[in-house]
Amino acid sequence: MRRRPALLTAVAGFGAAALLASGCSALGGEPEPEPVGSATAVAGEPAQDADLARYYDQRLQWADCSGGFECARLTVPVDYAEPGGATASLAVVRLRTAATGEDRLGSLVLNPGGPGASGVEYARAATGVTSQALRDHFDVVGFDPRGVGDSDPLRCLSDEQVDAFLATDPTPDDGGEVQALQQQAGALGAGCAASGELAAHVDSRSVTRDMDVLRAVLGDDRLNYLGKSYGTYLGALYADAFPQRVGRFVLDGVIDPALSSEEVNAGQAAGFELALRSYVQDCLAGDDCPLSGSVDDGVAQVRSFLDGLDARPLPTGTDRPLVQGLGYLALAYPLYARQLWPQLSAALGAALAGDGSAMLAFADAYAHRGADGRYADNSTTAIYAVNCLDRDDAEPLADVQRSVQEFAADSPTFGPFLAWGALACTQWPIPPVGTVAPVSAEGAGPILVVGTTRDPATPYRWAQGLAEELSSGRLLTYDGDGHTAYAMGSRCIDAAVDAYLVAGTPPEEGTTCT
Repeated sequence: MRRRPALLTAVAGFGAAALLASGCSALGGEPEPEPVGSATAVAGEPAQDADLARYYDQRLQWADCSGGFECARLTVPVDYAEPGGATASLAVVRLRTAATGEDRLGSLVLNPGGPGASGVEYARAATGVTSQALRDHFDVVGFDPRGVGDSDPLRCLSDEQVDAFLATDPTPDDGGEVQALQQQAGALGAGCAASGELAAHVDSRSVTRDMDVLRAVLGDDRLNYLGKSYGTYLGALYADAFPQRVGRFVLDGVIDPALSSEEVNAGQAAGFELALRSYVQDCLAGDDCPLSGSVDDGVAQVRSFLDGLDARPLPTGTDRPLVQGLGYLALAYPLYARQLWPQLSAALGAALAGDGSAMLAFADAYAHRGADGRYADNSTTAIYAVNCLDRDDAEPLADVQRSVQEFAADSPTFGPFLAWGALACTQWPIPPVGTVAPVSAEGAGPILVVGTTRDPATPYRWAQGLAEELSSGRLLTYDGDGHTAYAMGSRCIDAAVDAYLVAGTPPEEGTTCT
């Protein structure tokens, strides 16, 4: 997660943050056959007018874009209430399966999280994020959501302004620091609003409408989908809006649409606190741990380190010292994946000895900042633009300040950081269009919900909650560490997910993997 509400879903997974940027061109190529899904309405869905039907009936112009992938551009309306108005262009990529006939199961659309993460880059890592079994039966498809990456992105801040934004004290101690935080949040909102009409329409419900257009244009009567982190939020909203269009759905690392913003922030604070304790316990049990004493002692030492950065930033060998805001990002990033814990121990040990360079590298990896000072994408800012539109429960400053103490009582390390995160949406210049409400997706086929017991970013109880809310939800549990479970090292999870996606057979209720 990035800062403030960004810890909300910034996880295209830690894995997506490591993907190399790449570009696709839609020039040339042969048109696809007429999609079989097209704009045909099904029971329970509103009829489409001619202006909307033209999006459903478009043909993508696919072109080779290296590595066996094809790329294209999908056109969607900026505002679905006015489909005859302005349009947006979305980047789409696919890796086609060699399967034919009954062995070919259509397309599997991926979303890695965010808001703000690139589905194109995630799909281009198909060999690492999907199994051979899936690629043997599905075209693997990714898209950059509206406002993100290569899909007509919002341009809210310059790279230098993002540097300043991330370096602002995220846990203000006095009125002056609160004002500085408000000023940075205000500048971000103003920058996004000034980027054009699209800024008012990057909400998640609009993205789910785009997903249904993509489904039809790909030629699929139903959407097969693998969503992780924030991608589960998109999947849940899609299933609720288009239950008859739900194919085989896997939602891994759940964001529950029924949760208020305060519940999300509090839940994430607790999740990261639990993940930190798991890391410290593992560190203390091994060699070369920079911490000492009990787990409580080790966690207190990490907290003291973060507190110290507030007054005494660490040198990094660059003109950017490791300030507290960057320290939080640096700590959060490796908590997403257990395999990064040894590197965290090394970086934390160096920082405790006075060298913040390795921790700064973690923070920059989280924010997708290159050594040249340029950010690879707009994920650091797009996450706010989406979150502030999606939720209609922004709190005034007084309530944010109240929540700081409450969060700190339950999650002393990450609580204040996440509580102050709510501040950005209190002054967002564009009114929200989404609401906080549970989903049921009545009439949809089985939806597989995957939860990890010690997930730092999306606590396990969120998966439990969504599986219960969905009329056809089926919970699959991974008893382990890290953010999301599929393709993260558990053969049991991978086998269960593959069996469902390929054969349509969900695991038995109550299945737990280790």
